[in-house]
Amino acid sequence: MSDLYRFLGSTGIKVSKFCMGTMTFGTKWTHVGTLSWQESDALVKQALDAGINFFDTADVYHQGESEEYLGKSLAAVRDKVVIATKVRGRWSPDVNDVGLSRRHIRWSVEQSLKRLGTDYIDLYQVHGWDAKTPLEETLSTLNDLVREGKVRYIGASNFAGWHLAKALGVSERRGWERFVTLQPLYNLMVRELELELLPLCRDQGLGVLVWSPLGAGFLTGKYRGAGAERPKGARREDREKAYLQFDEEERGMRVVDELEKIGKAHGGSIAQAALNWVVAREGVTSAIIGARTPAQLKDNLDALKWNLTAEEIARLDALSEPPRLYPYWMIAQFHTNR
Repeated sequence: MSDLYRFLGSTGIKVSKFCMGTMTFGTKWTHVGTLSWQESDALVKQALDAGINFFDTADVYHQGESEEYLGKSLAAVRDKVVIATKVRGRWSPDVNDVGLSRRHIRWSVEQSLKRLGTDYIDLYQVHGWDAKTPLEETLSTLNDLVREGKVRYIGASNFAGWHLAKALGVSERRGWERFVTLQPLYNLMVRELELELLPLCRDQGLGVLVWSPLGAGFLTGKYRGAGAERPKGARREDREKAYLQFDEEERGMRVVDELEKIGKAHGGSIAQAALNWVVAREGVTSAIIGARTPAQLKDNLDALKWNLTAEEIARLDALSEPPRLYPYWMIAQFHTNR
């Protein structure tokens, strides 16, 4: 069981290496799937029974329903779990009801606290970069929320390398609370994180909370083989819609085939092998898993029962190796010649 928990970056708290994602909790967003309160609550209880103590949501998920459902489900164990939510998204047509201004953050955190039914948020994350708001305004507001006890820690999501480096530098210079986590897209088919962001997080001691570790379902194997559930319409458009940016479908299928071999060798599934590859990466703290049914969640949670070998990781690395962009191939040459 001790292998299940990891320190959240350089903080003193531990979180489970799988985090329960709740984007499907609610009934207002049909494009990501909908779950009723009863269905959502059953998944939360299933995750808790498996030892999961980390739950991720956002204020905009199903227009707040996700936070409401999660808060209600965790009320009895609030002091035993770590709740992460996010701020930035648009809430209404009002011109100021979006972004990372002091006004919007202040309003949003109060609404999130009410919906979650708690007086503090463990990890409050900015959902993305806001180029229209001065960074100092955003960071000073987040610092104030920590000082006031409404927020324990702060994090960022969907930042570029220079975004994160600049934010850390500003906070360091001003003596403000720093981001302790990054929540990025990362999986076997989308590995750009390894170029700058993952090394930066390792260097600065940030925890990394991966979203879409299964590539919007591609890395479960559901799009392969005759009669499989394949995206409709143009291939490129559908992959982009699913956050998949790899260049060849054939390469993706080779990776899935290898995941199947590895999964079978451990008595597990394709998805379990893909999840274990993510949480085995140096610097990754937790993988955010989402499910629509108890069976899907059980399959994901069963990945906790086994680990990849070093040789299996190397095979998957080689099959999914992304093109090395400039200046990274040049950096690699210099490093080799040391």
